[in-house]
Amino acid sequence: MGKLIVLLALAALLCRVLSGLWPWQLWQKSEQSQKEAQARSLLGVNRQATRAEIVEAHRRKLAQVHPDRGGTNEAVHQATAARDLLLARLDRIEAGK
Repeated sequence: MGKLIVLLALAALLCRVLSGLWPWQLWQKSEQSQKEAQARSLLGVNRQATRAEIVEAHRRKLAQVHPDRGGTNEAVHQATAARDLLLARLDRIEAGK
């Protein structure tokens, strides 16, 4: 059991040295990337979409899923959450420049 713990610690250190991130940070980034990919898919925009393209895609999606047009409140909330997630990503990118 002790050898396993030592091997796991060494693997974590090796990951940190090679990538600059701890393994759990890599997993967190992976989950965030998956959420962003789902949001882009929902709104129908690509990875390089601008703020205006994201807002326009959100407006089009709301027109499709609005409760007055046969959609649901949940679909509206999903579209809005997708827009917010992608705009937050753009804000992080712009803040890093």
